[in-house]
Amino acid sequence: MRRSLDTIAALGTPAGTAALALLRVSGPDTQRLATELAGSPPLSRQARHVDYRDRHGGLVDDVVLIFFSGPRSYTGEDALEISCHGNPFIAQKILEDLLARGCRAAEPGEFTQRAFLHGRLDLSQAEAVMDLIHARSERALAFAQQQLRGALAGRMGTLIDALLGVLARIEAYIDFPEEDLPPEDRQWVAGEIQRIGAETARLLATSHYGAMLREGIRTVIIGPPNAGKSSLLNRLVGRERALVSPEPGTTRDFLEETIMVGPHALRIIDTAGLNPAPGEIERLGIEKTLERTAEADLFLIVVDAAQPSWVLPDVVWAQAKRGPAIWVMNKTDLAPHAAEPIGWPFPVIRISALTGAGVEELVGAIGQAADAFQNTLGEDKIAISARHAYALESAQAGLARAGAKLSENGPIELIASDLRDTLAAFGEITGKVDNERMLDQLFASFCIGK
Repeated sequence: MRRSLDTIAALGTPAGTAALALLRVSGPDTQRLATELAGSPPLSRQARHVDYRDRHGGLVDDVVLIFFSGPRSYTGEDALEISCHGNPFIAQKILEDLLARGCRAAEPGEFTQRAFLHGRLDLSQAEAVMDLIHARSERALAFAQQQLRGALAGRMGTLIDALLGVLARIEAYIDFPEEDLPPEDRQWVAGEIQRIGAETARLLATSHYGAMLREGIRTVIIGPPNAGKSSLLNRLVGRERALVSPEPGTTRDFLEETIMVGPHALRIIDTAGLNPAPGEIERLGIEKTLERTAEADLFLIVVDAAQPSWVLPDVVWAQAKRGPAIWVMNKTDLAPHAAEPIGWPFPVIRISALTGAGVEELVGAIGQAADAFQNTLGEDKIAISARHAYALESAQAGLARAGAKLSENGPIELIASDLRDTLAAFGEITGKVDNERMLDQLFASFCIGK
């Protein structure tokens, strides 16, 4: 249990030497501390350049103080920001002095948790702060900014309002047990449940893209041994990441690197060649290849253009045909006129990983495939997290139970109970449900100082 009445302090910038460092203070004693440090009562949102002196009067550094009067602050309570020179020793000395003056060291995410508890952010916006900090691509950054501005909160508010309207209609009849829900009202309730369920399903469908934004698009390089998969990885990464040898079967395990393609982050995974007659070690590598393909978002199927046409194993074909997948004909410097595969439904790109020919075209095709993932969202600019998906799945289950009872003319009390379960599941996304344990666990994943 976090002590919400304490005044907390922490570094707001990473440890290490820099031009500047920032410390943050929040809580009931903040104004007193700001007055002590500045020598006079501070004005809200006004920068003060002062000498920071410790409790014994010793000069630590010259700093800039900005006091924020609650509730118009990040946390919703009195807050103070101290900018000092970025020597880690100076920042640590100031932090130690703040603790000696009565502050407590902030726990991870405690500033943002206080912002949530004081109504400055809802839970989905608080989570967006973490997404913003850890965004790995322009696209992930854009979605985090939209969620921070309340895109998901707005959609959830609309769903909650609609569900409350349905519950109000039903519970009016519960309050008057001599009345039964008339057919026209049952029809209206059924239509509303269906409409809310459809909107819930639309939000749920964005969870996979949300995982891609937060973790990167899982892009698996597969193909036969010695087709140049590792050479392609090195070319895309821009350095010698994988060992390359003329000997087939060099890659026995998978290698993973993250690269940027336009606004997208890609997790490029180089895998062991799919040899139809592998040795024992190679077989274990192929098993890992098949595990990676089962999780892939995008396939790069690399073949040797100088060799006879290679047949994609059935198990991999079943996964790759979900798309998107790109057939990459490598070593075209050795076979510039090699025939392309017949009936392949996805792009075919001819490259030479050795010379770099065609690689720019391949990167463009990868970017188009990555863009297509966002197109599946339509006009929505929301991509939910795994936690949101779990809550929405619970909500869907409650709606399904309520709809089934309604179609069977079940008791309206039980229908209302299922809809209240749905309402509670919706509330978990924005934080309207008071679950202290869940909140502590969620904010503990934040960095200290945020």
